[in-house]
Amino acid sequence: MRWALVKVCLAVTAMVVVAFAVPLGLVVKEMARDRAFSNAERQAATLGPALAITTDRRPLQRAVASTELWAEGRMAVHVPAGGAGSGGTGARQDGPGDGAAVEIGKRRVTDADLATVTRMGRASISSVPGGYALLQPTAIGSGQVAVVEVFVPDSEVTNGVTTAWAVLAVVGLALIVGAVAVADRLGTRMVRPAEELAGAAHDLGEGRLAARVPERGPAELRAAAVAFNCMADQVVQLLANERELAADLSHRLRTPLTVLRLNAASLGDSAAADQTRTAVARLEGEVDRIIRTAREQKPQTQGPLGAGSGCDASEVIRERMGFWSALAEDEGRRVRTAGVERPARVPVARPELAAALDAMLGNVFRHTAEGTAFSVDVHNGEDAVIVLVSDAGPGIEDPGAALRRGHGDGRPGSTGLGLDIVRRVAESTGGDVRIGPSVLGGTEVRVRLGLDGRRRLLPGGRGHRVARRGRGRGRGRKAAGATGGRKAGGMRPAGDL
Repeated sequence: MRWALVKVCLAVTAMVVVAFAVPLGLVVKEMARDRAFSNAERQAATLGPALAITTDRRPLQRAVASTELWAEGRMAVHVPAGGAGSGGTGARQDGPGDGAAVEIGKRRVTDADLATVTRMGRASISSVPGGYALLQPTAIGSGQVAVVEVFVPDSEVTNGVTTAWAVLAVVGLALIVGAVAVADRLGTRMVRPAEELAGAAHDLGEGRLAARVPERGPAELRAAAVAFNCMADQVVQLLANERELAADLSHRLRTPLTVLRLNAASLGDSAAADQTRTAVARLEGEVDRIIRTAREQKPQTQGPLGAGSGCDASEVIRERMGFWSALAEDEGRRVRTAGVERPARVPVARPELAAALDAMLGNVFRHTAEGTAFSVDVHNGEDAVIVLVSDAGPGIEDPGAALRRGHGDGRPGSTGLGLDIVRRVAESTGGDVRIGPSVLGGTEVRVRLGLDGRRRLLPGGRGHRVARRGRGRGRGRKAAGATGGRKAGGMRPAGDL
């Protein structure tokens, strides 16, 4: 396309230059010719007064010798026989050669040329060797006509023409080169966005989902780039949603698996108990493998959570604590709840909040020893509801990693999904998640749920914070992606699976 634009511009510019330069060159040539003959006519006209007074040789010789062209041998006077020696008024001028023809200067034209000019009575130009001869007739009385001959060489007729043509050629060539350069730049401006679009399409087809097109160039190509980027975002979003769905569904199995593992631990040392524990461990490994496989390609875009009708956080917490309290009693854990007596409406779907709560409580059971106490507190503020899950365990060694998807605690069976579920639920309301030390001596996960109902996503950064003071205690507990579903809008809570 770029070369085609250059060729079109070259052809058009060349035609324009030829269309203007050729006529202009001919005009310049004609102007030089007219200038030369006009100068010759002025020189011939200077002898008109002398011929009107006398046709005697000597006076005419003096008059011709006074002209500029006599010295160059370019001036001549032809007086026919019978006209010599007579004045312009008819008075007779005595002197030698009365009645004879007078020839002054070098003659270059033929008798036929002189006869033609005398008969026509007007100036004419005759071609002679080396140039042209201007013949100017002048009446001298008695019906006689004298002819003044002025020689105009070829060099004077074409004086300045070659230089003017050279200037025109240079200007025309400069215009062509400039037009080609401009066409090349314009072609580059048009072709480069098209090449970028083609390259991005090729990259996207090969699986490089981060390929995008800069939105620049002509309006049509900018519109194509915007459409391509939107399409690529949709493709990435669809793939991300599929991976999220596979991982979230698999992660939903973690809560019942935790219950099975805890129950299997209390079966004793029989062969059936060992087989049950082995089967549970194998099942946990398969679930982890499915989740990790779904996480092999990190999603490049994330969409907002589906809108929910909202729920009462206190009611959801009471319901889920009823489920986890039975397990806590079996393991000898002391459980405390606070603030759940008062209603606390939040703009989160009930299954989503239940999944987030299951994820946090599942972490407590998975990564603290039996007998470790924990608590769940609810604080209902003017612009947010805050849920605090605290435990008396050893704490978290790396709070930041606990909130990053896919890191987990580095142990087998940890996928990093648990607290990421909590983070997404908090961000869907405009809130955030913080991790720090708890009053019980272990870890406190603080979830702030905004009450304005905004469902927004923070693409540039996560809506979580890590309390700095929690890093200085050297916690031995690591983050766990424990139980519960991630994006559970419209699905049953993990504890119900």
